[in-house]
Amino acid sequence: MTLDSAAPAPRGPAPRKAVGPAVVIGSALEWFDFYLYASMAALVFGDLFFPGGDPVLATLASMATFAVGFLARPFGGILFGVLGDKFGRKVVLSVTFLVMGLSSGAIGLLPTYGSVGLLAPVLLVVLRLSQGLGAGAELGSAIAVAYEHADPRRRGRLGSLPALGVNIGLFTSSLTVTVLTSFDEQFLHSWGWRVPFLASFALVALGFWVRRQMPETPEFEREARGARTGHQPLRALLRSDWRGLAVVLAITVGYNGVSYVFKTFSLSYLTEFRGVPAHVGSFGMTLASACAIVTVPVVGRLCDRVGAKTVVLAGAVGTAALAFPFFWLLDSGQSVLIWTALVLATGVVVPAMLSAQGAFLSQQFPTRTRASGLGTGREVGGAFSGGLAPLAALALVSATPGHGTWLVSLMFVAGAAFIGVGALFDQTKRLGTRAAEPVAERT
Repeated sequence: MTLDSAAPAPRGPAPRKAVGPAVVIGSALEWFDFYLYASMAALVFGDLFFPGGDPVLATLASMATFAVGFLARPFGGILFGVLGDKFGRKVVLSVTFLVMGLSSGAIGLLPTYGSVGLLAPVLLVVLRLSQGLGAGAELGSAIAVAYEHADPRRRGRLGSLPALGVNIGLFTSSLTVTVLTSFDEQFLHSWGWRVPFLASFALVALGFWVRRQMPETPEFEREARGARTGHQPLRALLRSDWRGLAVVLAITVGYNGVSYVFKTFSLSYLTEFRGVPAHVGSFGMTLASACAIVTVPVVGRLCDRVGAKTVVLAGAVGTAALAFPFFWLLDSGQSVLIWTALVLATGVVVPAMLSAQGAFLSQQFPTRTRASGLGTGREVGGAFSGGLAPLAALALVSATPGHGTWLVSLMFVAGAAFIGVGALFDQTKRLGTRAAEPVAERT
């Protein structure tokens, strides 16, 4: 008897009224907190939690706490991915949402170094680790939930919802930082920085209630209960579905490397090496985020027409095509051309690929290992490339005579190659041939 034949009749897709908001809110909160923490680490945390004689060292120490979150994310992706494959997607998404959101809100309540001494940075690191654990499971689990709730003809559309949440979070956080920095510095350093973190408590309450209304995914419920007894998702993933894991790793390494260099290194490059005022780049990023909110649902619908794989490959080609023109536009020093570069890269190409990943990466795994495969592949690959790529780009530009960017452009080409190769090794057809295998052979 096959796994599917032993399952009860499917209920059909859950109402999008419940699933859509549940997926979008979690991804939006994750990236709202992500960008907010990065901004506050650069602007205020050095003075508040790591005071000392050298403000540069204080800022570096503050940014190190930001990097700690990347170290925790793979553990969260693996742990909660395995739990999602064993006990269900709904319960895991609810738990990780609470972990991530409550940790973010608690940061707004932290005492500073001036009040409790070394305990302040210790507590900041602990909460950042907790943030990373929750965030590490969020996007992969949200992708699995959106994919499994969708009608097969609408998987591109519904699978793009996590990407929509990501860009809503980036947009709202960038606006929040812009508003906070428009006040005087004393307001920001005294209590202004706490306001958006404390707002996470209200977002958690709303988001947790919405997620509790969301039913378990039909695909997970179709799995035979007996087949999950003693099921070891990570072992099954590495034994039977390692090819799909390799596809996710390759695409994530390429995508995250490209995305973080486009989004973060480019802003540092403009201010540090080209003398462009910081507000020019930040406004360009806000424009790009607004554009991405439109791009994502459009691309999601396109995936249902031409296939998610086609869109991922087109994104790889677009990345390679922008590799050199992107910096030509930045080097012009003209605001309109800089905004054009940022919108093309981070408002169109990057969000288009992220939108298509919802459907494409999900179909690399069967239901029984999907959450663990997405969580492991995305977070391990993301921790490697997302953390190192901007640093590598900075080192290459610093070491190049005249601060040239051609080596960074080659990084974009390499990232596009990773994405393209990963897409070409699509495991969808192979998984189709395994669908009729007996449960015992797939355990």
